[in-house]
Amino acid sequence: MPDTVKARYGIAEWYGREFTSLDAPQRKIYAEHALGETEAKPPACPFQPDQPPCSKKGGVCSMQRYEEGPNGRLGDSVGEPVIMCPRRFEADGLIYEWLAQAADFPIHETEVAKEVPFMRSTETNKPAGKIDMIVAHQDGDRLRWHGLEIQAVYFSGQGMESEFKTLRDDLEEPPPFPSANRRPDWRSSSAKRLMPQLQIKAPTVRRWGAKLAVAVDRPFFDAIGGPSTPPSHDVNEGDIIWLVTRLNRSHTGTWQLARDHWEVFTLEDSNTRLQAAETISRENFETALRSRLRPL
Repeated sequence: MPDTVKARYGIAEWYGREFTSLDAPQRKIYAEHALGETEAKPPACPFQPDQPPCSKKGGVCSMQRYEEGPNGRLGDSVGEPVIMCPRRFEADGLIYEWLAQAADFPIHETEVAKEVPFMRSTETNKPAGKIDMIVAHQDGDRLRWHGLEIQAVYFSGQGMESEFKTLRDDLEEPPPFPSANRRPDWRSSSAKRLMPQLQIKAPTVRRWGAKLAVAVDRPFFDAIGGPSTPPSHDVNEGDIIWLVTRLNRSHTGTWQLARDHWEVFTLEDSNTRLQAAETISRENFETALRSRLRPL
């Protein structure tokens, strides 16, 4: 892409629909839902088994970069979408079946449980933390299971309200170019959100003889180092089973969740990757410090 072409992140999927497939009247309806300007129920989430109304504020499932087209309109897409909503990972039960296969559970006998209490408050004795999903196999009195944490990506930059208002009021085609700069915040999504979850849950799950799996998308995984060479597929040699998905274009033009890569890491190696940062040299630190020093 030439340097002269402006590109920004915009909506890739909205309330379960591919954004560029929506016409202006449909975008207006969705924008009114996103802004809370209608009493109608939000559109159904097509990625969950019972397709309940979307529960994500704003309804944005994924985002991707777009070039700016003529007259400030939306141009060509750049790269692949980044998943913003954890429910997006539930499409077609793909990650549950994938984890069951990695764990060598019989698929037709595998069961799933959501948000299982994992910690309790010492003050109220009520649940104080949950594991997102449990994938399990029962064989008589024997119960085998693995936990699954799902991590979508946060974005930094201006909030989406201005974008929703623009889409509500704009009735032209194609859609308008994104109104503000936004970008995936890998740091908040990894070191600040996911890593503490793994540090809290993985040691206990490991002590109980189970594993903790993590579902992320490929842009997230690439941001923390990408696949190992060669990757380990031995679940007995690590603590965290990484299930890496991506959104591929289907023959109908929609985005479809697909398996991309999986491997097993120790908790320590996972933490190292999730930090996604290293200490700079003292010289560089003090150079930056001098530029910021001001009289008391």
